[in-house]
Amino acid sequence: MSEQHRSRIMERLRTGVPPTAPVESDFSVISEKQWPLSERLLRLRQRLESVNGRVHECGRDAWVAELQKLLAGRKLKALMYAPGTEVGDELDESWDRSDSALPALLPALEPDTDIRERVFQAEAAVTGTLGGIADTGSLMLWPTAKEPRLMSLAPPLHIALLDADRIYNTFWEAINQQRWAEDMPTNALLISGPSKTADIEQQLSYGVHGPRELIVLIRS
Repeated sequence: MSEQHRSRIMERLRTGVPPTAPVESDFSVISEKQWPLSERLLRLRQRLESVNGRVHECGRDAWVAELQKLLAGRKLKALMYAPGTEVGDELDESWDRSDSALPALLPALEPDTDIRERVFQAEAAVTGTLGGIADTGSLMLWPTAKEPRLMSLAPPLHIALLDADRIYNTFWEAINQQRWAEDMPTNALLISGPSKTADIEQQLSYGVHGPRELIVLIRS
């Protein structure tokens, strides 16, 4: 096609399509979903457990002790965490390093170490969350330089810490209340259970594309 013909076609396209105004979106079907905290927590728990996630509730200051109890009998060698974050600092302060039944804490980032190599040394990783979504049973994560996204995607076991007062009714409510439009993350993750697929012979398998186990600690 010659440049002249191309220019004529583009000109017809530019002049032949009348300007249109964007259609106003109706979010009423979403915004009408309003549940008390107890109901939001129940819905989130039911949806996560229905897809093989495990949910444990604990006191705000007791989550490290609860995590140690959950991991004590698993014979894991290393638990990856993110020093310098709220979750990482609390682990550093309260983790019982003298208990040989517990995994050693493995910092996600070390000088001159590639996170892509280091993350596969950990059998489990613990991260924070930005919140939860009762409507879909999802967790929201904003990976950061201190807490890379590979921590929640690569190790076989992902442990996520969620504050009960950050369980939202819907994703629409969460992004509005947290003002995502003013400070969009470069990368956001929505997690609704452990990794699973039924692509091979329609047989459900876990851990094919990510963690095969998800444990959610909800502190209140």
